[in-house]
Order: sequence, then C-alpha cells, then structure tokens
Amino acid sequence: METIKALLDFILHLDNYLFQMIQDYGNWVYGILFLIIFVETGLVVMPLLPGDSLLFAAGTFCAGVTNEAGEIAQLNLVLVLALLIIAAIVGDGLNYYLGKKIGLKVLTWKIKGRPLVKQKFIDQTHEFYEKHGSKTIIIARFVPIVRTFAPFVAGIGTMPYSKFLRFNVIGGLAWVIGLTLTGYFFGNLPFVKENFETVIFGIIGLSLLPIIIEFIRVKMKK
Repeated sequence: METIKALLDFILHLDNYLFQMIQDYGNWVYGILFLIIFVETGLVVMPLLPGDSLLFAAGTFCAGVTNEAGEIAQLNLVLVLALLIIAAIVGDGLNYYLGKKIGLKVLTWKIKGRPLVKQKFIDQTHEFYEKHGSKTIIIARFVPIVRTFAPFVAGIGTMPYSKFLRFNVIGGLAWVIGLTLTGYFFGNLPFVKENFETVIFGIIGLSLLPIIIEFIRVKMKK
C-alpha cells in the first residue's frame, strides 16, 4: 500500500521530483528517464510506471523550469527525444520477445493435466493480431497499462516481427515526440504550472480516449 501511495505521489508531483533529480544527479537524469520508459514498455510486470506524464514533464524541462528560489533546471530536447524514442522502441521489442519466447511456453503449462490456457484462445489471439495487430500496437502506445501488455500479447499471438517492428517504430515515434513536444510548448504556461496535478489527470484521461473511441466504433459497426 505504501508503495502505491509513493508511486501516486511521484506521478502527481512529477515536476517537483524531476526538478530535484536534475539538481541532484545532473546528466545522470537522462539515464534515469531512459530506464523508466524502457522498463515500462519492456517488462510486462511493470505497467504502472508514469510513461505519459513523464514524457510531458521531460518536455517541460527541456524548455527550462525555474523554481521559487530562482534556480533553473533544464534538459536537452534533442537528447531527450533521441534517448526516449530508443527506450520506447527497444522496450517494446523486448516485451514482444518475452511474449514469443516465454509467454507461449507459460500458456501451455498444465495444471492437473489441463492446459493453463486452452489452445483455441491462443489461436484466437493469433487471428486477432493477424487482422488488427498494426492498429493495436500504435493505439496501445497512448493507453496506460495497455501499452505494456500489447507487445507481450503480440509475441504470444506470433505477430510477424517485421510487421511488429514497423508499427512499433511508428507508435514509438508518435508517442514520444507527441507528448514530449506538448510538454515543451505548453508545460510552462502559468495555468499548467499552477495546476500540474489536474493536467496530469487530463493527460491520463486523454490517453484513454483512443481505446474508448475504438470500442465505440466497433460497437457501432456491429
């Protein structure tokens, strides 16, 4: 419970934490940002890390942030974009590999002679990624938690890697560049700075829009 509270506090006050990290660790912050994005996208067991809000906050600090004491904390925009794009793409690639090499084996485990997951469900997953895999990989980038599981499930569904890689790169570029530049251009506006928690909740809400829109579209099509 304490861990969840600490994580929530970190997410909601990410601007304060990031400012202090830049002051304390200097250029090591780039490695910390890379690691957070890589772990969130690359390890299926770490879906709660703040990817969206972190990208937005990182973009804000690329434009420079001044605290009440007049101290300035700033990151290099080009370096942040390059490192986090690599982290997002390589992370998804690792997750896909884990799903393909480990996920399938785990699903075929048997408990009292019965498979953990029936073969027909594995086949259905494969069929789904054959039909909708490209769209899923891109949309999932913008949905918290889902983006951590999507590449893993793509590996389980044996989505062709060449196809996965193509849309992994497209999704990674759109996600990192879009949110980082949004923070860069709008993060230092007075309203945003004074209502950072509200803005973070807004980002999370907007992140859920793609899956809600897609769900409604499918329902209307049916």
